[in-house]
Amino acid sequence: MTEVRYLQIDEILAIARTVNGTEHSVRDMGLLVSAIERPRTDVFGAELYPTLHEKAAALLHSVARHHALIDGDKCTAWLAMRVFLRFNGVSAGTVPPPVSIAGPFVEEVAQDDIDVPVIAKRLSASFPVS
Repeated sequence: MTEVRYLQIDEILAIARTVNGTEHSVRDMGLLVSAIERPRTDVFGAELYPTLHEKAAALLHSVARHHALIDGDKCTAWLAMRVFLRFNGVSAGTVPPPVSIAGPFVEEVAQDDIDVPVIAKRLSASFPVS
């Protein structure tokens, strides 16, 4: 895999501001930082999430589950995952799943009903790398 472009804290804060319409949307900055760092996790020198879609899944899962924001965790998680994939080669022209599919999917993620490998598989089907 080529070098991965990860989301930075200022970028996810901008996404949260857009979602919530306010500068004051963070409940716990430590949890938010932890959520965006999770895709980079190494265990004994090996990447825990080696593929791009696994990294995107870890990001989506962490932002949706940590509840680091006052409101808008799920929407922010979805948009952050989309931005991350766009930064890393998924075409801007890729049509995302409709809200009728994406909404329940993100809800499943937020409720911890599905784990990262399953999330990654679903993301790879919807957002192929070009």
